[in-house]
Amino acid sequence: MREHPRRAVALVSALAVACAAVLAWVVTGPDDAARGPRAASSPAPSGTGLPAGPDLTARFVDAYVDPDGRVVRRDQGGDTVSEGQAYAMLLAVADRDEATFDRVWDWTERELVRPDGLLSWTWRDGAVVDANSAADADVDAAHALVVAGDAFERPDLRAAGGRLATAILDHETRTTPLGRVLVGGQWADAPPYRVNPSYASPAAYEVIGRATGDRRWTELADGDRAVLGALLDEAPLPPDWAQVTEDGRVEAMPPSGGGSVGYGLDAQRVALRYAASCEPADRGVVRRLGAAVRTDRDDVRGVYDLGGTPTVAWQHPLALTSAAAVSGVDGDARAGSALLADAATLDERSSTYYGAAWVALGEQLLTDPRRLGVDCEGVAS
Repeated sequence: MREHPRRAVALVSALAVACAAVLAWVVTGPDDAARGPRAASSPAPSGTGLPAGPDLTARFVDAYVDPDGRVVRRDQGGDTVSEGQAYAMLLAVADRDEATFDRVWDWTERELVRPDGLLSWTWRDGAVVDANSAADADVDAAHALVVAGDAFERPDLRAAGGRLATAILDHETRTTPLGRVLVGGQWADAPPYRVNPSYASPAAYEVIGRATGDRRWTELADGDRAVLGALLDEAPLPPDWAQVTEDGRVEAMPPSGGGSVGYGLDAQRVALRYAASCEPADRGVVRRLGAAVRTDRDDVRGVYDLGGTPTVAWQHPLALTSAAAVSGVDGDARAGSALLADAATLDERSSTYYGAAWVALGEQLLTDPRRLGVDCEGVAS
């Protein structure tokens, strides 16, 4: 959990899972986003049985999206976070499923939108329990809205995406010596700026910038890439969390809720988000990761230190999907496809909200990002 002057830690709860001796925890803020277990534990399945089959979006929606549009983290206490709502919106628009998109966005707009236009992070038992924002969720939701506006010929959705995009730039970005950077949320508005490298989404920035005409999105892509580059100059892999100081230094940091600096289930999204970009510089970041990321299926693990040494024995669908992104950028499409299939199979056996989401999102980002408005035709790689 993060620590900052505007709020105190509200809750840490442990959930014992029979026959597994593992822990999953629910926290109240996006700085320690309850991705899964602490480093010594293996992921706790939800008990949700997902059917085998190629439609990964339908599997996620059927398992985790309630009829009213609320995305439920069934393996993490049954709460809802803005990140999950945004994931479902991205998947629905990619699938051109307007009905699902509408019910997810309607619930999100009704329950999570803050007075400043950002989204509250956590909802539980009928009310928001953490009103702070999570910048990755806001970016993903704005991306989904502007694409949906075009895909469904809905000016209302495009306008909503534009409003959220402006709120992100105004409240969740800061100008540093490295350029404009995305901070963790509106709570991270003072130096040293708390940042999560995996929140940066250059492909989304390009789509949102094109839709809104706001050049600050290009500035943000450049600044976030500079932050990531500074981290990779210090270690082969980026950390889950870092900070940017007032004089422009970038430092790897542990999660505020405790634990070690590592390349875990936050940071492993970096490869997927940057591999989806059309910019050669962004794909170059993924190639840099390839020097340390393990891409042999049997060697992939859920958490590594920043040098690339595994620190846990368990696997996770996101880790396999992230390895697929590295393989794909390196030109090994066959290996990438096999890793995506392995990730889907792993989540079928012991599904988690986060794993199921990233199996579906990873497939979309790596195989057909055009459905999310990303068209790299004519862009040199």
